[in-house]
Amino acid sequence: MTSSPTDPQPPENPLSPGQDALLGPSDIRELATALGVRPTKQRGQNFVIDANTVRRIIRTADVRADDVVVEVGPGLGSLTLGLLETAQHVTAVEIDDTLAAALPATVEARLPARAAHFALVHSDALRVTELPGPAPTALVANLPYNVAVPVLLHMLEHFPTIERTLVMVQSEVADRLAAAPGSKVYGVPSVKANWYAEVKRAGAIGRNVFWPAPNVDSGLVSLVRRDGPPATTATREQVFAVVDAAFAQRRKTLRAALSGWAGSAAAAEAALVAAGVSPQARGESLTVEEFAAIAEHAPAR
Repeated sequence: MTSSPTDPQPPENPLSPGQDALLGPSDIRELATALGVRPTKQRGQNFVIDANTVRRIIRTADVRADDVVVEVGPGLGSLTLGLLETAQHVTAVEIDDTLAAALPATVEARLPARAAHFALVHSDALRVTELPGPAPTALVANLPYNVAVPVLLHMLEHFPTIERTLVMVQSEVADRLAAAPGSKVYGVPSVKANWYAEVKRAGAIGRNVFWPAPNVDSGLVSLVRRDGPPATTATREQVFAVVDAAFAQRRKTLRAALSGWAGSAAAAEAALVAAGVSPQARGESLTVEEFAAIAEHAPAR
């Protein structure tokens, strides 16, 4: 899982006294040129080029001196360096071969005193189920737009020691994650994120702090881990199956939308009534606790 790729490497970049260790626009472009990196839409690569934005993210994330932070998609290291300035330890998960190869050298060149507090996992974050070193206490990441929700939910599931999360995602995705029941954008991401944590919008990020500039705005989402999932005898998989079914046909009443899950509309209605939920309600009006109650009354199949 872990690796120490050696080729290619960024140029040596010793800092002059007083120079900011964080990466600015010229630093990002020089690194990208030296590495032959061209950001790809396929992997949702948009690199942060503004040090003030990096420090704002770290403040908003409430990163502390004793935190062990996991970062997904570190790219050229903009956020990584800021996290290393503050946290006890940072583990970065990077799928891109070239970026994974270069990042340790960038850390060594710009923050040599903190290099021993950094670890790299060269892997697809959706396949990572363990991390080297101490257990993570926080997740802070600029998540690729195309896989933001699956990566977030995967990390929350597999790393229960993560207490606080701050992710930067597409503004529309941020709205969905933080939506409350009754909202037009409340859906599967909203409910599943709430299974793990208290979720809220934590700010907006403009397009001009990225290279290349995306054609959409970004938002910050804060997630604070619950003491535990909602009290229920149903498993997470059982609850999420109800959520998926309810929103697969979100315009339909739950009686109709859950008919496939329950085996028939009548069986769905019986489960809903037993859970104290109106069969005429729609998924967008239910809390995660109500979905859990429905799952508890799943008909025997």
